[in-house]
Amino acid sequence: MFATGDEAVAWIHSRKKFGSRPGLTRVKALLRLCGNPERTINGIHIAGTNGKGSTVTYLRCLLETQGVTVGTFTSPYVESFYERISIAGKAIPVNDFVKLANKFQPYVAQMDEQTSYQGITEFEILTAMAFYYFKKRVDVAIFEAGIGGLLDSTNVFTPMLTAITTIGLDHTDILGETKEAIAKQKAGIIKNKVPIVTGKIEPEALEVIRKTALTQSAPFFSLKEDYQVIYSSQNDQRGEIFTFKNKNYYFENLTVPLLGKYQVENAAIAIQLFLLYCQKQKKQVSKDALVSGLKTAFWPGRMEQISTKPRIIIDGAHNPHAIKEFVKTLQTEFSKGTNYILFSALTTKNINEMLNQIQQIPNSQLAITTFEYPRALKQEDCGQFHLTYYPDWQDGIQELIVKMQPEDTLFITGSLYFISQVRTSFFKDTKELISPKVALLAY
Repeated sequence: MFATGDEAVAWIHSRKKFGSRPGLTRVKALLRLCGNPERTINGIHIAGTNGKGSTVTYLRCLLETQGVTVGTFTSPYVESFYERISIAGKAIPVNDFVKLANKFQPYVAQMDEQTSYQGITEFEILTAMAFYYFKKRVDVAIFEAGIGGLLDSTNVFTPMLTAITTIGLDHTDILGETKEAIAKQKAGIIKNKVPIVTGKIEPEALEVIRKTALTQSAPFFSLKEDYQVIYSSQNDQRGEIFTFKNKNYYFENLTVPLLGKYQVENAAIAIQLFLLYCQKQKKQVSKDALVSGLKTAFWPGRMEQISTKPRIIIDGAHNPHAIKEFVKTLQTEFSKGTNYILFSALTTKNINEMLNQIQQIPNSQLAITTFEYPRALKQEDCGQFHLTYYPDWQDGIQELIVKMQPEDTLFITGSLYFISQVRTSFFKDTKELISPKVALLAY
């Protein structure tokens, strides 16, 4: 029996040795052992290369304006391991997680004794735990797919709505080498007659999704064709202003607090899902509800300003597709002053492509670093670029701050695991800004 949260989490992490193993056999077996809670969930399923977490957050906040209790299952975590299973934006209490782990540990031990079910992974166990925990606790559960969709362990329920945010080249060793192949995998979340909403997706990949929707008789709603966003402006670098419209609604001057034009697109997916939910549930929709819901949305580590003097922004642009949007944002919305960029990533990503893209940003200075995580990049992984390398990212931040002028910005970007470590070091539990080795006060 586990007595503490640390013991329970250590048990979960002990399953990391089994890696990522696409397939539904093991998770379905575990769900059977705990009574198939996924069969009673009112859920929404969201897949995509990037933008899933922000879309989940926007949608949760919008649903809560209707008095709906919302559970969310997301990954990876930024602030706390427990946030992966959350209700009303609050992570599962430690005591509840310990109880869950104690319930599921015997099931996992039983499965490990059977050859066909041995080696269930960390993510598969957490998925089943989330379904079980949300049962009888939430009105709606939003599940973010891990990798792909078709064979992802979250793909074990029939949701009321589905969405695919974006399609990019990531996890190609598992999902395929082309965007069309990846789109086919992600389209695996589409269910019979369940509406599917798609975001900004290139035509070839979008057509794959559209064909899947057609074979499943699933109502199809795509950005630009069935709903549109008109970008207005940035709100003093504290958010984005836009207009949303579809055939039934027109909402002007909406604001999201997260920076980047791509956040407008993520918010639009969430709005379209929200409107479809309200239509299904015969609930009234008002602009005031949208404004208040979007205003409360917060997703840590995504273009998040963690210091004002000097201005420091962290962004989990963890793959080439995300870096492309990061570059666009800096080119269009941060053209004043010098942009200092400290980057780190996992060597499983296409680091060369990511660095090549970042180097296209004008008035910028790029440096690289490493962090504590398996497969975190080292200097030898990108020696061809001849960039400044900091073996200690905190020393790197300190040195870059010394170079900055008042109009400059320091961006810390790359792996979400890297961003999580940076953010943890910058914030106390009270969310008061600190910096263990960074002389912010001397700036």
